[in-house]
This record gives sequence, C-alpha cells and structure tokens, in this order.
Amino acid sequence: MELRLVNERRRAPYAAKRLSEFAARCRKGGLAVTPQRLAIIRVLLSSAEHPRADAIFAAVRAEHPTISLATVHRTLETLCEIGEARKVTMLHDSARYDGNLTPHHHVICVKCRRIRDIEIPELDRVLQGRSELGEFTVLGSSLEIQALCESCESDRAQAILGKESAGKKASRGKIRRAPRR
Repeated sequence: MELRLVNERRRAPYAAKRLSEFAARCRKGGLAVTPQRLAIIRVLLSSAEHPRADAIFAAVRAEHPTISLATVHRTLETLCEIGEARKVTMLHDSARYDGNLTPHHHVICVKCRRIRDIEIPELDRVLQGRSELGEFTVLGSSLEIQALCESCESDRAQAILGKESAGKKASRGKIRRAPRR
C-alpha cells in the first residue's frame, strides 16, 4: 500500500484555483461574498497547518481589525456546511479546519498536534463507488493516523538517552556500605 504526504508545492496552485472559483460557487449557492469571507477562505487555503479558528481570526484581523472571533467561527461553520472547508477534529481537542477538499487523509502527531495531509490511493479505492456500508449511507471518509512527528520523536529519543545517562551516573556515584553486624 502506498502512503505519501501531500507535496506542499502542489498546495499553492490548488489554493489559487479554489480561491478564484470561490466567489462564483458562493453566489451560485446563494451565499453573499463578503471581504471577511474571502479573507477567511484565503487564510484557510494558504495554510498547511489545519489552523484552529483562533489562528484564522488572528491572521484575518490584521486585514479586518473589526472582525470578531464569533464571526470567524460562524463563517468556518458555514464554509463546512456548504462544502468549501472541512473540520478535522481530534478527540478531546478543538476543531481544526482544512481547505483541501481533494480526497486525502491525515497523520497527526499525538504530542505537538501537528497535522499533515496524506494520500492513500488504495484506501480511497476501497470505498470508491460505494454508497452504503450496511445501514450507513457513505458521505465520505477521512482516516486519522496517530503518530509522532520527526521533531517530537527526536525529543523523545533525547529524553530517553538523557534518563539512561543520568541513571548510569547515579549508580556510579553511590557509596556502598558494609552490612551491619
């Protein structure tokens, strides 16, 4: 089975195409195209980090200082409802948002919560053409793979080495006493 992280160089042309078509899709769906909506989708499409609403808010506020966090939340929910974004929610964590609507899955670092897009063509083919799974109607799929990113794995290895080294030093420094009689 082939697994490949989504190439970040492909993100820019994809984002530009989606952004250029965004206004037309909104109008077709009866949704007003506001400067705030455009700014939010622009931030979402330009980020590979699957940002939380507060990060999107901070980025958009630079351009629209009067925008509220509540407006960003409502807009993100609307974008998800109309199929312009999707929510990537990890259990017991706040929602993260994804502007990439092409079929893909996610690998998530369990320590730092970094998310990367990953393509698994074989998995996509398993569900291709299926409209039902037993009593469920298939709407789509997204697999979340829990892992440690390279940086967190390196930190973990350093911590383990540090503990082993400290344990060896401590055992060498102990003074052995003769048993009492």
